[in-house]
Amino acid sequence: MQLEELKLVAAGNLINLRTAAGLTQAELGAKLNYSDKSISKWERGEAIPDAYVLTQMAELFGVTVDYILSSHTDWEPLKTPEDPKRDVVYSTSVIIAIAVLGVWTLALTAFVALWLGGMVRWKIFVAAFPVSVLTLLVLLCIFKRTRYLKYVVALFVLSLFAAAYLLFINHNPWQIFLILVMAEVLVFLSFHVQKRPKKSAAPQREKQETDSAKP
Repeated sequence: MQLEELKLVAAGNLINLRTAAGLTQAELGAKLNYSDKSISKWERGEAIPDAYVLTQMAELFGVTVDYILSSHTDWEPLKTPEDPKRDVVYSTSVIIAIAVLGVWTLALTAFVALWLGGMVRWKIFVAAFPVSVLTLLVLLCIFKRTRYLKYVVALFVLSLFAAAYLLFINHNPWQIFLILVMAEVLVFLSFHVQKRPKKSAAPQREKQETDSAKP
């Protein structure tokens, strides 16, 4: 058996043994004191482990070294170094967009249904605005995407005041937006509250003792 063929045979057996054991490349590397990059290199057939590592693998998987180096099934080399058991990562941005658009889709559906019934209720969209912003705010917190969180909170406060102005107040007094200004200031100030380490009094006392000890 040629060296290149032996590399591919060992690579295929290593993949089958590792996946059957439910191990990731990183987990197997940790057990062998090798990096996941080394495991990936072996599984791509670019290199073959030395005799000592092959012995470790044989003991770990409960097989012989000869089993690892013998052909059992047909195998094609991996096209990418990615671990086939790697967890799927979903796009949080798409999930957030779907949720927000879902709110507006429900609002549009209700509007069209009432419109077909002879009633035009445009205020449905006014109510949908704070609901959609609240949905966005909750999902940002769930996915821990806090970079623009303060702006979303400020937008949510604004949407509440706007909805109250358009939906529940008959005379629409513009003065309520004076309260909105203060509320927005409070929102931004609250995001700048930071804990600071308490200054120790020990260095100051040591300085005083040193000064008093001087002639």
